[in-house]
Amino acid sequence: MNATCLDRARAVAIAITFAAIALTGCASSSSSSRDAQSQGASAAPLDAAIGGSQRSDKARARDVYRHPKETLEFFGLAPTQSVLEIAPGGGWYTDILAPYLRDSGRLYEAQYLSTSADLAAEDSATDAAYRRKLASDPSLYGKVVVGTLHAGRFIDFDANERFDRVFTFRNIHNWIKDGQIDANLRAFYGALKHGGELGVEEHRAQPGTSEQQMIETGYVTEAFVIEHAQAAGFVLSARSEINANPKDTKDYPHGVWSLPPTYRGGEADRSRFAGIGESDRMTLRFVKP
Repeated sequence: MNATCLDRARAVAIAITFAAIALTGCASSSSSSRDAQSQGASAAPLDAAIGGSQRSDKARARDVYRHPKETLEFFGLAPTQSVLEIAPGGGWYTDILAPYLRDSGRLYEAQYLSTSADLAAEDSATDAAYRRKLASDPSLYGKVVVGTLHAGRFIDFDANERFDRVFTFRNIHNWIKDGQIDANLRAFYGALKHGGELGVEEHRAQPGTSEQQMIETGYVTEAFVIEHAQAAGFVLSARSEINANPKDTKDYPHGVWSLPPTYRGGEADRSRFAGIGESDRMTLRFVKP
């Protein structure tokens, strides 16, 4: 082959190489664009649910402390999942989860019924009010399945390895007091599919806080939650400071209930507690292997 032919061959090879690089770059750019579009598409329904008219002004006012979007995104919520929320109370998170999951996913709610007769009466009243709320708007809540968690067992629906996600928000301290923390965590483990995840948000105590102090103040150490979740079979997969509040000194006469929204002390130091805001909270994610 003469020099001219060699030069032409080299030129063709170089052109082919640059074309391949260009195509790779375009493919990479297209893939990144699709990923961004997918993330945006997932975030849009959540934004719509959080901004929906079904949420009261009072509920919205707490978003600055509870960070629902960031919390649910950290928990890996997706619109096609089967989700179980534990002890929804009055339904603060239900108002977000119900519309978000209504079309493509499934939402189950398990109100907690204490093993203590006195506390069970309060739980029953909360449950009744919650069911009335859901019944008042079938178009929004009609697909929500409601049951009960009692003594480590789910009642009214089959929970065996059924769920992609289990969520509990600020309930752990109640179950420690009730002596049901381990039974409940085992129930959550059994309810999740393998690879499913448990999302926990809880008032956070200073390291070294005793169990009795946790019961009295409502603040729980991260170490306690992690230890008991691991004993139930879970693996800690991530922690987040989304719901941290460094202003919370955790040394109040009525424990965490001194702070908003409870203000158990009435007008005593109310302005100071309002300035602190809601509690410092851990936000943890566990996976069922």
